[in-house]
Parts: sequence; C-alpha cells; structure tokens
Amino acid sequence: MIWFGGWVLINVLPSVRHFDPFPFTFLTLVVSLEAIFLSAFILISQNHETRLSERRNQLDLQTNLLTEQENTKMLKMLERMAQKIGANTEDDPSVQVLEQSTRPKNWSSRLKKLPSKQRRSPKAMRLMALLHTLHGLDRAHL
Repeated sequence: MIWFGGWVLINVLPSVRHFDPFPFTFLTLVVSLEAIFLSAFILISQNHETRLSERRNQLDLQTNLLTEQENTKMLKMLERMAQKIGANTEDDPSVQVLEQSTRPKNWSSRLKKLPSKQRRSPKAMRLMALLHTLHGLDRAHL
C-alpha cells in the first residue's frame, strides 16, 4: 500500500518530474505482472499439495487393504479355533462374508473394464500400479 501510494503521490505532485503520468500505465503493468506471478505461484503450490494428497491417499489405501487382509486372516484363525473346540459358527452368514479375502487383483480387473479414456487418466494409472504392487504383497502375505 505504501509503495503504490508513494508511486501515485510522486506522479501527481506538480513539483516532481512524472515518470508515469495520471492514467498510471506503468503502474497498471506492474500490478498486472504481480498478479500473473502470484497466480503462477499459487497454482504451483496447489499442484504440489495435490500430489502430496494423492500420495497420502495411496498410503491410506495400502494400509486399509493390508488391515483388511489381516482381519480376514484373524477371522479364519478364529473360525478354525472355534471348530477345534466344537463351537457352532455356521449359522452366521455375515462371518462367511467377512472371511472372504480382499483381492486387489479383482479391483484391477474392474479398473480394466472402464472406458479407455477413464483408464488412461493419471489417477487411474497410479491406482493400477498400486493395486499390482498390493497384489504382489497379497500373494506374499497369504
């Protein structure tokens, strides 16, 4: 504010030589350039934040899938323990649904069925790569 106020004051005072007379064309140019650079810096910052957010989302997905696999494994182990002690667990269908393993490979096959335009988006490509990595982890852990 002081800078712009000084600029206008210097170019309005009658006793000082004016380097940017009244319509302040050069001042308008300077303000426009400042806005352009500010916009560019904001867009760069938002792009960086978006990439960080996507990395966090990928890590959350990976963590959730591994947790789901661990929970499925624990349910299967509890089922075996219940069978050994003679407890009846076959009457609960929700347990059978929960015991089904989460398979990242199934998700990647669903992604492959998407239209090619959606499949080629950067987000879908990263998700495919992550799912293939998790499929490798899935085989290693089970």
